[in-house]
This record gives sequence, structure tokens and C-alpha cells, in this order.
Amino acid sequence: MRIIQGTTEFQLKGRSAVAVGKFDGLHRGHLCLLSRILEQKSLGLQAVVFTFDPPASVFFGKTDGRELSPLREKRRLFERMGIDCLIEFPLNRESAAISPEDFVEKILVSRMKAAYLAAGEDVSFGARGRGDKKLLVEMGKRLSYRVEIIEKILYEGREISSTYVRSELEQGHMETVAALLGRNYSIAGIVEKGNQLGRKLAMPTVNLYPNEDKLLPPSGVYYSYVHHNGIRYPAITNIGKKPTVNQGNGLSVESYLYHFAEDLYGQEITVELLHYKRPEQRFQDLEALKAQMQEDLGEGREYHGSLTPVDERQELDLTAGT
Repeated sequence: MRIIQGTTEFQLKGRSAVAVGKFDGLHRGHLCLLSRILEQKSLGLQAVVFTFDPPASVFFGKTDGRELSPLREKRRLFERMGIDCLIEFPLNRESAAISPEDFVEKILVSRMKAAYLAAGEDVSFGARGRGDKKLLVEMGKRLSYRVEIIEKILYEGREISSTYVRSELEQGHMETVAALLGRNYSIAGIVEKGNQLGRKLAMPTVNLYPNEDKLLPPSGVYYSYVHHNGIRYPAITNIGKKPTVNQGNGLSVESYLYHFAEDLYGQEITVELLHYKRPEQRFQDLEALKAQMQEDLGEGREYHGSLTPVDERQELDLTAGT
């Protein structure tokens, strides 16, 4: 996948099928829209995603910058889906002031050679967000590109949106989050050393220290999967600051993998969160902590059923269920 970043001066070669948006979380609504531009590849068009960096919500101070899927995650997901080109258009005062008409004519059509556009019903673009689906359709007639407006996907009667996913995530409703995304919520990173308390308690764990731009669910204990080198391991994960034993390492994502004792320091893993078991809590001593951990692990065994690692050396179909 080609990535164009840090410049407003670019030129694509060949006609393209384009999707424009923030794509935070890449939920089922996004995946449905993206599937449409991927279908156009069979007609000889390149599949192109156009997004702003930073996102408009961050640039205009509407959010704190934490995302369901920070830029590096979106890149991985787009590439796995088969997107040909990702444009991370710099958002600044000048680019934010582009009129909707100029955005369509000078960027989408002239620079990106858009022959097909897929957009949601609530699409907005250009200065003050004045551009909408009506303008896209009207200009398409004059500039000879096709527009397909994608209807919202509903879950239990409510439109799927990044705001909906965020709300459920912040409440720890991981099963609902998975239903909205079409996959389990995940956190990826490099395994780092913690305080190694797990080894002292005969329950060795792997630790991630997530970047500040990653939106996390409530601190607490989760049933989970840990993925490493194409193998999926049943696990149980604690997110938080480990108040009983914390020594200033900050918030961590710490996972115990059943029947696994290899050294993963310095290696990349992905933690999938399946179910929120309980909030993080402080214990009076290490014995009380160990007793609770043993209880958590026992209930985790029941939750997972099979503790056998699964070899998944095949591509995940991100468009499934859309």
C-alpha cells in the first residue's frame, strides 16, 4: 500500500475509487463503505482512502487526541483489506479553509483522478463542513465521476458510529464493541519489562505500555486473546496501574497466557479484549492479590473452554459481517 503523508502536493496516476473520512475504529459502517471502493478494483480503479492528519476533531479541539484506532493501526488495517493508496492529508489553517467546491474539483478529481466516490449519508467536507452528499452528486454530473451514498448500518436499532463505539468501550461493554466493529477490540505493541511480580507469584505475564493516543476501556481484568507470530493464545489481561504493587511504571496492559512460558521481551504482540470481568482494585497484601489472581485464572479457564493455542496463519477478512 502506498502512503502519501505530510504534503498537499501529490498526483495519483490512473483513475481511482475514493472513500473520504476519519475512519476512527474502522467499524462495520466504515467497512461497508470501504468494501464498495474495493469492488471497483475489478473495473480497473485503484482503491484510495483519503483522511486528514491530524483528524478534524483533534485540529478543532473537539477531542483529546485519543482514538479507537490511531494512525499506525489504521495503516495496518487498510493494508490488510487491500487498499492501494492511503492519503494522510495535512490539516492546517490553509487546508481547513478549502471550499467544498475546490476540494472536489482540485483535490478529489484533479489530484486523485476520482472516477467513483463512496460516501456516508452524513458526509461533510470543505470549509466549515459545508460540503455534503448533495454537492457531491451535483458536481459528479459535471465532473464525470460516480457517487454512491452508503446507508447507515444499524445495531439494535441504533446507527453504528465511532461515537457509539467509544461510548460502549468506555463502559467496558466489550461484546457490544466487537459487534459494532465486526472484530474484537485490540491493543498492539512491543513487550516490555514490568516489575516481574508475576514471575515471583509463579504467574509470568507479558506487558505492554500503550501509547497515549490509544483509547482504552476501563481499568480492570479482561478475558482475552494474545496474538504472537500467527498464533492465538487464550489469556487473561489486566489494564491499569496495579495499585497493590505499582512502582511508578504507569498504566500497562499486562497479560497472562495459559500454558505459555516463552520470553517475549522486545517482540510485538496484539491483545484482543473479549469480556470485562471486574474493575481494578487494591489488595491489602500480596497473598490477597495472589488469591484473587488464582480465582480470575480459574474463571478464565471456564470462559475460554479450550486453552489450546490456535494457529491462524491466514488473513483476517475485515469485511466479514458487513
